[in-house]
Amino acid sequence: MKILLTLTLLLAVTSVACSQEAQSGSDDAGVFDFTMTTIDGTEKPLRDYDGQVLLLVNTASKCGFTPQYASLEKLYRKYRDEGFAILAFPANNFGAQEPGTDEQIKEFCSTNYDVTFDLFSKISVKGEDIHPLYGYLTGLPDVGGEIQWNFTKFLVDRGGKVIARFNTRVDPLDESVNTALEKAFDRE
Repeated sequence: MKILLTLTLLLAVTSVACSQEAQSGSDDAGVFDFTMTTIDGTEKPLRDYDGQVLLLVNTASKCGFTPQYASLEKLYRKYRDEGFAILAFPANNFGAQEPGTDEQIKEFCSTNYDVTFDLFSKISVKGEDIHPLYGYLTGLPDVGGEIQWNFTKFLVDRGGKVIARFNTRVDPLDESVNTALEKAFDRE
């Protein structure tokens, strides 16, 4: 009887753990399993980026690091013809530094930084209302951990696997980003 009860309990615990892992994304699910809303309100499966190297960035318009938009745009223009995309996710999680609507954010980025890379609808990147994509990113071994501030960057390889993380203070044009990009393009 004890063995049967123990086996039943073990099966129940294993089932719950597997269910939670499936909901939060497993290590090999990759970012391509998510669908996001663009800044214009269109649903976009990240699977559309399959085969491209990606840089995912949580952004804000009223942050001391907001000038990184210019560096992101330069980086994008340098590598876009080689299968590189930048996905910017505005977030208002830090000091209310992204208070605008999606329309206002798009106008700000276009007017001030001539942004041509992909902007997405404002999301939450931490806390109880964290978007599932950022729940996945921050839960990954090696590159995970809570987002500490705006302009945290995740580098994703052509297969959807996160291969590097760069903190807020690392400018997108920093040599460490360039080196990681070259590796992702298989040009070490």
